Amino acid sequence: MSKGRIWRVFFYCLGLLILAFGISLNTKTNLGVSPLISVSYSVAHICNANFGNMTFLWYAVFVLVQIVCHICTKRYREIIIDILQIPLSVVFTRFLNVFAVIIPDMTGGMVFRLLALILAIVCTGVGIGLTINAHLILNPGDGIVQALADCSGKKVSTVKNLLDATCVMITIVISLLFTGGIVGIGIGTILAVIGVGRVVAVYNHFFKEGQLKLSGLERK
Repeated sequence: MSKGRIWRVFFYCLGLLILAFGISLNTKTNLGVSPLISVSYSVAHICNANFGNMTFLWYAVFVLVQIVCHICTKRYREIIIDILQIPLSVVFTRFLNVFAVIIPDMTGGMVFRLLALILAIVCTGVGIGLTINAHLILNPGDGIVQALADCSGKKVSTVKNLLDATCVMITIVISLLFTGGIVGIGIGTILAVIGVGRVVAVYNHFFKEGQLKLSGLERK
């Protein structure tokens, strides 16, 4: 294996680990989770089920949607990459389970929880930046956005916003039907929508070229 490929795998695995930590820490602040996993979080909470396992099932739905999109756009080669997201999701959601045990629930003051939320958003953004720039297998949450954008012809940013809104609406409906209240949606959800993309942009501005160079992917 070449030195560049070793760096790519290293950055990718590190990104998955940091991303899983960020998502888990976000849920532990009890201020609302990120939109894409709000559905799996609410279902896990309502059913008293394992959050990592529910997220795996939700990611499987994302992969199925990607496969349908690539069939519709006749991008059949992409289907293999889509399927490879399943074993990736198994590993990633195990990370979620580990961090769910390690990180305690936060019930203290609002300032402390907001600081933890900011750290969670930063970790989530950095994790996304590391994994995407490794140019390996996309996380299902990122893959579905790209697939829907390719299928609809709309901008990735537009699709991302629409998908976030859809996930939030599904979570609210499920929560109201089964608990009479709203589970998983709060100020943390709003801040995640605003902040994660900005963190990715900052990471790319300062570190993307360095990562690509070490990975042997620098622009010629």
